[in-house]
Amino acid sequence: MPEHPSFPLSPQARVVRLKTRRGEFAALRTGPADGPYRGTVLLLPGYTGSKEEFAPLFPHLTAAGYRAVAVDARGQYETDGPDDEQAYRQDALSRDVLAQAETLEGPVHLVGHSMGGHLARAAALADARPFASLTLLSSGPAQVGEGRQSQVKLLLGALETMTMAQVWEAMQKLRPVTAPPVEAERLRARWLRTHVSHLRVVGRQLLVEADRTAELAALTSLPKHVIYGDEDDTWTAAQLEDMAIRLRAHRTVLAGTGHSPNLQRPAETAGALIGFWSGVRRDGGDAGAAPHQHERAAGA
Repeated sequence: MPEHPSFPLSPQARVVRLKTRRGEFAALRTGPADGPYRGTVLLLPGYTGSKEEFAPLFPHLTAAGYRAVAVDARGQYETDGPDDEQAYRQDALSRDVLAQAETLEGPVHLVGHSMGGHLARAAALADARPFASLTLLSSGPAQVGEGRQSQVKLLLGALETMTMAQVWEAMQKLRPVTAPPVEAERLRARWLRTHVSHLRVVGRQLLVEADRTAELAALTSLPKHVIYGDEDDTWTAAQLEDMAIRLRAHRTVLAGTGHSPNLQRPAETAGALIGFWSGVRRDGGDAGAAPHQHERAAGA
């Protein structure tokens, strides 16, 4: 960690401050310049990620007529956060998501990547009414797998004794960023701006996250979509498939893809999202789609 080898920027996106009843959040916003639009997409990044990791999806979503808003969570990169660890509990962060959704013009399609998927799930379970659909992108049913657990525990231990700068240097020795110097420096700056309390609380949550699939499946009026790569290394493909089946969710599997389809296969990921949303009625529910339809995208 950080997991992602790139820090993409999008010329189509505007950097904005999303003002809500729970404070301001740093966001990237894009969409059709004029004319009608088909809906708004609220995108939540993963544990050590940020809003910029959704930028490769933006051109495709805009071309299809969607507005997209990718948000840094409280204490994540360009969104400020307090030292108080209570602010980073999952219930608090999910209330932030609901406040963000209130500011957006609907219908609002909620998409969460990895940890962001757990946060999206918690928000929908607290109040599904703001959302036209929910997509879990490479986000599993419960705590992360053994390999990722070891990484998170190592990080949490390091954060107890080292500064953020020292942790970054240690991570580079173990798994150096393979990116051009300018991009590598952006990744380092993002790391240094992420609040240590956010990393601690959210990291601990990833180690104990409960399986809430049955609760989510009970929200029968909320259309659900599960997207993942068949080479995901945070949850197994079998775990993700089982979750999708239990949710009776639309399912898209991207062949030859790991944990970040938004970065590795943006065109296919966006296409899967757009195809799913096209079957969602504006009043909720699937417009004639099979309850657990399965798509499999071929490798590039």
